[in-house]
Amino acid sequence: MKNILVIGSTGQIGSELAMHLRGIYGSEHVVAGYIPGAEPKGELKESGPSAIADVVNAQTIADAVKLYNIDTIYNLAALLSVVAESKPRLAWQIGIDGLWNILEIARENKCAVFTPSSIGSFGLETPHDMTPQDTVQRPRTIYGVSKVTTELLSDWYFHKYGVDTRSVRFPGIISYVTPPGGGTTDYAVDIYYYAVRGERFTCPIKAGTRMDMMYMPDALQAAQMLMEADPSRLKHRNGFNIAAMSFGPETIYEAIKAHKPGFEMVYDVDPLKQSIAESWPDMMDDTCARQEWDWAPKFGLEEMTADMLDKLTKKLL
Repeated sequence: MKNILVIGSTGQIGSELAMHLRGIYGSEHVVAGYIPGAEPKGELKESGPSAIADVVNAQTIADAVKLYNIDTIYNLAALLSVVAESKPRLAWQIGIDGLWNILEIARENKCAVFTPSSIGSFGLETPHDMTPQDTVQRPRTIYGVSKVTTELLSDWYFHKYGVDTRSVRFPGIISYVTPPGGGTTDYAVDIYYYAVRGERFTCPIKAGTRMDMMYMPDALQAAQMLMEADPSRLKHRNGFNIAAMSFGPETIYEAIKAHKPGFEMVYDVDPLKQSIAESWPDMMDDTCARQEWDWAPKFGLEEMTADMLDKLTKKLL
């Protein structure tokens, strides 16, 4: 990678990924792509170049790629699961029509493309415990349908045109930097904010509902590692299962209580979020990622909890 365009650089993952990549490759080599009305601010704006890069406006992507001589695109443009269910047409326009635009530009300019998939690409018929890399994918949300399509379309562009497409299936991502924005796993971010503020947390997910989760530093490392991986080792490309930890609400609550003994949590289950959560894996088998590009997470629940509480205390108090 020489020159990188991060599309969706002001979003939950994109904002941190852009800064992570600037720290590795040099700020001048990482362009923060954004849509009008969501311009970069603060350190993201000041530390390096930025450009309009709207996935539904192909010309803006093409202009940024040519202006900055881009050879690698990280495409983080998407609506999260709960928001997508309320805006299905927009979710498709951003997730699939937008990806088509990116892949066409990548084909014409010989760019590599990273477009993340998700645990949402699986469905009720998928084995939930140690979900295999290659298995049935029949999601019942527009978010999941778009993610499966993303995987297939990216694979097609690789086999048809030789575009270097790669992706991971992200679990729920937990971070102290950017507030959650409408995902099913967002409760696992919100709960830390409530704990640090000393407030009782109302959990929208039923006790015992396990889902794959990952701390943001591991997610950023996974995206970077995969794009740097030797292509001759990659058998799957789009998209790799990656896993770090799996827990239900009661487990993360107990992990926080070990640090905050007075913390309280009650349940008020959100039917939509619960139905989505129950269709997703309890835990994915990430053997292929470990074998094909040496994936290995650094954070488990205890390490993440200690770091989240520390960072949020400094941020909020």
